[in-house]
Amino acid sequence: MNFDQARSRAAELTAAILDLQDAYYRKDALLVSDAQYDELMAELEAIEREYPELQGADSPTQAVGFGRGELFSPVVHAQRMFSLDNVFDDEEMALWASKITASFPQAQFLCELKIDGLALNLRYQQGRLVSAATRGDGVTGEDVTDNALLVPGIPRVLDGVGHPELVEVRGEVFFPIHAFESLNARQGAAGEKVFANPRNAASGTLRQKSEGKKDVQLSLMRERLADLSMIVHGIGAWDSPPVTTQSGVYELLRTWGLPVSTAATVVDSNDGVLEFIAHYAAHRHSVVHEIDGVVVKVDQFALQRELGETSRAPRWAIAYKYPPEQVTTKLLDIVVSVGRTGRATPYAVLEPVRVAGSEVERATLHNQDVVRAKAVLIGDTVVIRKAGDVIPEILGPVVEARDGTQREFVMPTQCPDCGATLAAAKSGDIDLRCPNAKDCPAQVRGRVEHIGSRGGLDIEGLGEVSAFALTQPLEPTIAPLRTEARLFELSVEELFPIVVDVRDADTGEPKRDPLTQEPVRQTPFRRKRQKSDPAYDPQSPVFVGDEEWVPSKAAFELIEQRDKAKAQPLWRFLVALNIRHVGPVAARALASHFGSLGGIEAASLEQLSEVDGVGETIAVSIMEWLRVDWHREIIDRWRACGVSFADSPAPVSSGDQPLRGAIVVVTGSIPGYSRDSAEEAVIAAGGKPSSSVSTKTTVVVAGEGAGSKRASAEALGVPILEADKFELLLREGLSVLEL
Repeated sequence: MNFDQARSRAAELTAAILDLQDAYYRKDALLVSDAQYDELMAELEAIEREYPELQGADSPTQAVGFGRGELFSPVVHAQRMFSLDNVFDDEEMALWASKITASFPQAQFLCELKIDGLALNLRYQQGRLVSAATRGDGVTGEDVTDNALLVPGIPRVLDGVGHPELVEVRGEVFFPIHAFESLNARQGAAGEKVFANPRNAASGTLRQKSEGKKDVQLSLMRERLADLSMIVHGIGAWDSPPVTTQSGVYELLRTWGLPVSTAATVVDSNDGVLEFIAHYAAHRHSVVHEIDGVVVKVDQFALQRELGETSRAPRWAIAYKYPPEQVTTKLLDIVVSVGRTGRATPYAVLEPVRVAGSEVERATLHNQDVVRAKAVLIGDTVVIRKAGDVIPEILGPVVEARDGTQREFVMPTQCPDCGATLAAAKSGDIDLRCPNAKDCPAQVRGRVEHIGSRGGLDIEGLGEVSAFALTQPLEPTIAPLRTEARLFELSVEELFPIVVDVRDADTGEPKRDPLTQEPVRQTPFRRKRQKSDPAYDPQSPVFVGDEEWVPSKAAFELIEQRDKAKAQPLWRFLVALNIRHVGPVAARALASHFGSLGGIEAASLEQLSEVDGVGETIAVSIMEWLRVDWHREIIDRWRACGVSFADSPAPVSSGDQPLRGAIVVVTGSIPGYSRDSAEEAVIAAGGKPSSSVSTKTTVVVAGEGAGSKRASAEALGVPILEADKFELLLREGLSVLEL
């Protein structure tokens, strides 16, 4: 890039960044994600490093914050508030730390979480709060004192005695995750704008004016302010603080009744810094608030003073930014997919975008009410995130990016796969379902895929692609499976002729050749004959086909694995039958109690309900399922093919069963175990796995993301064992709880 090109690009970047800052700060609008904003800023910084003469005093790279709005009175900070420079990987982090330690080998580093909130400066005089102001441009912020006093955790008067004449305490105001989600749900239900992220929500809430609001509006405003929290992370003006380190300040502020993070940690080296960063990268969803990285500061005040500041940021602090979990992209379409239970689910088809380390092209919208609540239009620029189990989720639209070409989503009235009229299963249901359970290709496909899954019969080769091929081949070929009843009757001869459209992974629409526009088709169960194949023999039991084609390896392997599945235990068949509410835990309980499907068929509602882990709801579901004629056909035809639906008597174990009689709930992520394998391990140790926590539960094993089940265990006083002790529990039994 030559000088003229650099000057032109720098001007473009400067204009774009200033527009984004204005939209964010003055309108509480997020036109792009943090990551995209950082990319623009990084590009401008790189140009200015190469051509320093392009770096004017008014460049965004030299400014602090995004200025201030016009709704509130200005407040001049007693000491300037700085921004932080960023690093984005371990190498950049190590380079920054090495520059510090090269000059100051005695340096220690304070690591703390980078909260996704709004920076706030609290000014106390002789222990009394006199003002609360936003950062603004770093010199002048906005006076939001009246609103800040309604935020829990911000004391009007400091605890203790001997407070300085003047002290500025800096921190972050934020919405805890649960409060942010509740706020957006209320906003969407009321037809109001949803917030793109917790920081925007915190800014929009704290910067509300009460003048002119009606009583109801004031009540809602106070309710939102009461949902906010604050954590302090530094000081501004303060003559001669009685401590010499940043961490020492935190301990002092804690004694004054100010909310200080419990996660802040002092380490001696860059290795310690990277360990802290890695830990919270893996556990960021266990924190009550959103974080987008870690802030690292030199702990000693004396070294901070020697290192000094640039025009916008201290040299003694840096922000390590995690890969973004929120980005913006285009909502190309909303399509409806029907699953194995008949539920019609809208899905967002997105312009591909990378978020949290992987590319996202699709996100569920659950049902038409969710689409309405999120207030998204087809063609919108939307904010998406990946959280929890890395499931993509649309947070809401960027309303300011609309240009009039967007259109509303209309929920179809008919099933896109079979044409049946969609309807709620019962009065009051939000979800619409296809009532054609027996013949709807989408539902049959979903059930067949479920049968082959690891939680079902675990048939290798019977996955999404095979299930589609078996249920929706092109005319004039008839689908081998109109229901799952013929699954164990299928032969290689029936698989051989199947031809299917290649479908787009996101829209489900058939792909077309870009030149001819003809549908792209495939034959998943046959291949071209090769010279090494035996000569064509129409009577051959192996090479069924013709002179050009023979069955593929996938065809033979599918039949072979399908036949092996006949020996699977009863509980897997109970899951594979797709009976509503009957999952692995209930299926195991039923199989253990009755020993055969015949015993379950002969049982009364009362007898089924009495099985521990079943109950009346599941018992009713089983009896209703067994009364349906085409369900009975599945059982009869599978039996005719050699499926016994019975377990052999379990051999008496000669080994120890340390969990004999214990009811164990395994929740969250357990290292080295899937959900099924963890339950199998509990059973092998003599215990009984359960999916819910009750007073009968013996112990809850809680991994990352345990959530509500951990909370239930705490409320009921049920012992909780951390995930890293799971294998010890399996070996030693309940005695591990006493360690």
